[in-house]
Amino acid sequence: MEKITSFTINHLELYPGVYVSRKDSVGQSVVTTFDIRMTRPNAEPVMNTAEMHAIEHLAATFLRNHSDYGSKIVYFGPMGCRTGFYLLLSGDYESKDIIDLLVEMFRFIANFEGEVPGASARDCGNYLDMNLPMAKYLANKFLNEVLLNITDKNLYYPN
Repeated sequence: MEKITSFTINHLELYPGVYVSRKDSVGQSVVTTFDIRMTRPNAEPVMNTAEMHAIEHLAATFLRNHSDYGSKIVYFGPMGCRTGFYLLLSGDYESKDIIDLLVEMFRFIANFEGEVPGASARDCGNYLDMNLPMAKYLANKFLNEVLLNITDKNLYYPN
């Protein structure tokens, strides 16, 4: 079998950032898949599931309620390698197009107070596996170290 595209990216040269992973045609529409890479693969520790789970709940809630992008959100969820998340948007986008949205989202997560949306036995299949303080720490770290100082190395996959 041929490698899928995401396995052809040189992860040894990949930095935290926001990358267009792929664009797919669905009927008359384009769906853009973003690779939101929060940790450097194979160089930094991966995120634990508890903080990833909290980020997932907060980000999905924020995105689906966003006044401009809410109707364009197809999916937000974790990468199996635990180095980041995928965001699928209806529309033809480039990484730089969504930086303002991600700054807003990661500020929301970094400053969130209260109960994580959907963090109950009724609403979630593993509601006890949440770490809000660490989710806030990681969101703030990604916001300040990557999103607010974004460069081309954080927007385009390495060759």
